[in-house]
Amino acid sequence: MKVSAGRIFLGRFAAGEDLLESLTALCRKEDVRLGIFSIIGALRRVELGYYDQNKQEYVHSVSLPGKYEITSCIGNVSLKDGAVFVHAHMTVADREGKAFGGHLMPGSKIFAAEYSIQELTGAEFHRGLDPQTGLSLWEVPVVPDERT
Repeated sequence: MKVSAGRIFLGRFAAGEDLLESLTALCRKEDVRLGIFSIIGALRRVELGYYDQNKQEYVHSVSLPGKYEITSCIGNVSLKDGAVFVHAHMTVADREGKAFGGHLMPGSKIFAAEYSIQELTGAEFHRGLDPQTGLSLWEVPVVPDERT
């Protein structure tokens, strides 16, 4: 599906706040209904999840108190049940460079976080239950594998 670049938001979130909540609140405030984003910075606490494909549910997988660098935090913004919904994956590293990654969960506390959000226009992507995976996925046509 073809979309166009809309507004771009650059800034930083407040120390001590929840990363996922701050990102979601900003997207809702600015009415970003479709977009992509990246975040860099550091956290005082990390909460990550993992999608258990057998149980078809997200499970809390990693809880890391302490100081961690955000080496990558990327994701997208779309609509779920008519509301702005943020989906983010994150990788963090400790002082020795040991990395942990997964689905960004509530409870990750900001030390410093700079964001770049690219709004996309020309379409709305709504999330709905995909019976095959049990995930809330974009309700858009799936591109077939042309090799088969």
